[in-house]
Amino acid sequence: MEKDFKKWHSLKELLENKKNKIYFHERDIWWCSLGANIGFEEDGKNDNFERPVIVIKKFNDDLLWILPLTSVEKTGKYYFQVSHGERKSSLILSQMRAISSNRLLRKMRMVSKKDFGEIKKRLRSFL
Repeated sequence: MEKDFKKWHSLKELLENKKNKIYFHERDIWWCSLGANIGFEEDGKNDNFERPVIVIKKFNDDLLWILPLTSVEKTGKYYFQVSHGERKSSLILSQMRAISSNRLLRKMRMVSKKDFGEIKKRLRSFL
């Protein structure tokens, strides 16, 4: 499938000029405009180039570290399984990145304190 970089750049310009403040916290899971990316970097999907992400670290109201999620169940040291009811997702620990809060679209839910502690522990083990 060919990536639509032109459409992504148009949306990115709108996100850059977003005026409303987003209120987010560590442990939140949000739909996020991750964009059309290069190589094996996790892409967003649909019209907003979106994918669920978990907020790992809030630096201030504008900058945060996130981890993308995938609905494909993956195992190994660079993945962590999270569940919500019967739905399972895999966090892609190897793709932590800093983003602007302007990329956040809508909050989904919050991961448990227990799972969040384990996620941070796994991140520390290979950082």
